[in-house]
Amino acid sequence: MGGSVWLCFFLGLAMGGHMFDLSAGQGPSQTLLQTLLQIPPMIANLGSGILYIVSWLLDYGFADDPQQAARATYEYGTTFLLIAGLMNYLTMNDAFDIAVGRKS
Repeated sequence: MGGSVWLCFFLGLAMGGHMFDLSAGQGPSQTLLQTLLQIPPMIANLGSGILYIVSWLLDYGFADDPQQAARATYEYGTTFLLIAGLMNYLTMNDAFDIAVGRKS
């Protein structure tokens, strides 16, 4: 499962996907609703763990680049990045269930 998370993450970046954070796109025209709508995908991206943090520190995948958004695979890349984080949450949940004895 860990390999699947890493593969989805790097494929998402290679396809030009965009990762979410609360500071993305903020400006005078940013409303509270637009900021609140960025929280669920940001939580999904945070599930990637260290991959998200390294990308955030390097500012790779967060910038609003018009050429990136024009790529045909942009939406697929964003979806792959979200799925990588969500899949990692499922893996952590499964490991926890095995550790406490709910699952053998």
